[in-house]
Amino acid sequence: MEGQRANAEDELILSSLPRERGWAIPDLFLFQEFWCPSILIKEVNIFQKQFQAKESDIFVASFPKSGTTWLKAITFSIVNRQRFSSIDNHPLLTSNPHQLVPAVEFMYRGDVHCPTTEPRVFGTHTPFPSLPNSIIDQSNCKIIYICRNPFDTFVSAWIYFDKIKLEPLSTLKIEEAFEMYCNGIIEFGPWWSHMLGYWKESMAKPSKVLFLKYEDLKEDVNFEVKKIADFLGFPFTQEEENKEVIESIIKLCSFEKMKDSEVNKSGIIYQFLEKKYFFGKGETRDWNCRRSMLEGTSGAGDSCWKD
Repeated sequence: MEGQRANAEDELILSSLPRERGWAIPDLFLFQEFWCPSILIKEVNIFQKQFQAKESDIFVASFPKSGTTWLKAITFSIVNRQRFSSIDNHPLLTSNPHQLVPAVEFMYRGDVHCPTTEPRVFGTHTPFPSLPNSIIDQSNCKIIYICRNPFDTFVSAWIYFDKIKLEPLSTLKIEEAFEMYCNGIIEFGPWWSHMLGYWKESMAKPSKVLFLKYEDLKEDVNFEVKKIADFLGFPFTQEEENKEVIESIIKLCSFEKMKDSEVNKSGIIYQFLEKKYFFGKGETRDWNCRRSMLEGTSGAGDSCWKD
């Protein structure tokens, strides 16, 4: 009886929210000023109300297609490097980064389990204002946020969401997708408010939120990995640096290494997402290709974005 009442209340809430078609999910609902996928809105609501953060928890936060997979792999490797000192037997060789660092929203769907080893490392796409109070105010947990150039994010999202879209969604033409993106209508969008929420908190509480740029990570990954380790309270010792532990982590978590790993070439996580689709091209500032695609230059999409 209580379950039926809860479902009825959920349906009533959904019926009152603005709705748009999604890029990969049939429906997006404007929930707390962001466009939440219909398959996760109840879960985000439960996460917000029930999740109890621990002092040692770590959250890898991002807007979709901003370098999430890469940052998850790096973060997991940094904080667990004492447990898995041998690169040859590392969990990243047998598990996808999204399995090792689960999206906390999907825990409430029953798709993944809560990590049991501390520090617990989670992923989230939920905007900062909609995170649980236990994360925002009641604990000293850490948040690492990665931001990517909005144009690169758009193109990557357009390609990715088309691959994973659920039936009966049709393919979005790039012009249509770009207009939706500019209006903020995309899974967990708008991009700008998502980014600004975490950036403002990183300015107000720099010991709690570390704001990273995907482009900086690409340009000087060694420097950024050390910065992440320092922020999380897992700094590299001089002995580790002499033994090139940082370089080993960088190589293990490299785009090429993960994309070529057998564990990421097949299989499904979160019940419907194919692992291979998490690895596109990983490029930055390829403006000619992006402009050609938006202008509809013949053949540009095939030559620039074939995965």
